[in-house]
Amino acid sequence: MTGLAVIEGVAHVFGDNVDTDVIIPARYLTATEPAELAKHCMEDLDPSFVARVRTGDVIVAGRNFGSGSSREHAPIAVRGAGVACVVAESLARIFYRNSINVGLPVVECPGVVRGAEPGDRFRVDLDRGLVENVTRGSVFVATPLPDFMREILEAGGLMPWVKRQLAAEGPARVAVPAAPASVPASEPPQADWRLD
Repeated sequence: MTGLAVIEGVAHVFGDNVDTDVIIPARYLTATEPAELAKHCMEDLDPSFVARVRTGDVIVAGRNFGSGSSREHAPIAVRGAGVACVVAESLARIFYRNSINVGLPVVECPGVVRGAEPGDRFRVDLDRGLVENVTRGSVFVATPLPDFMREILEAGGLMPWVKRQLAAEGPARVAVPAAPASVPASEPPQADWRLD
């Protein structure tokens, strides 16, 4: 692994419980292109966000960022708007994985929002697990990303990572034994989640 570059940018600061419905409102979910989704990123929470955000900026947020609907549109909109990284006290699990899968670095960092102001300059070192509010001189220890997630980010997301793996290893033909999908007679078919 070559290592991820240090990300440094201007912070856009948000509080707790920023859900996917305000990251990208449902009325825009018919779009799938990052540039189109980016036009509406955060518009219900911060209507001036799109006008202020610049490529390489960082979102700094409180607890439970990305909660709500499990839509990939949310991290695609954030990345499409030019945000280089989301640093939050905690991230909703599905938003966290969707972000990694679309190539948007995300970091959980307790205490990071304390004292942060919009416009502060932040430096995020994903390899070392450090987040620094350069403006305030504060350094925080982030939860490190597992190696496999860092590899996905280095590739630009899950699909580029898969393409890279296939190019390096060739298409593997792995026979996976089929598990019998049966439901006990005493249970209705809809009770077996394995059939979904």
